[in-house]
Amino acid sequence: MESIISFSAIASGLMVGGGALGAAVGIGILGGKFLEGVARQPELGGMLMGRMLLMLGLTDAVPIIAIGLAAMLMFANPFVTQGEAQATQAAQTTQE
Repeated sequence: MESIISFSAIASGLMVGGGALGAAVGIGILGGKFLEGVARQPELGGMLMGRMLLMLGLTDAVPIIAIGLAAMLMFANPFVTQGEAQATQAAQTTQE
């Protein structure tokens, strides 16, 4: 049972860390390309800003989803209940 909980904690950390790292790289590239676009055509700055903010929100959704899944693994872990059921089943078969 302890191994399920510890592996769930490691998986939660990897999900949150990987999501944050991926979003940080994606937002950095997005901001750089936005600045390049505005430097080439300053009159399109307003339109590019709106599209950049839209993509920034979509990119930022990935770590938010990862945080939600990590919270589910930490507080309502479905694997723990499955492991408990298997442990009770194994205990019942050994008693018979």
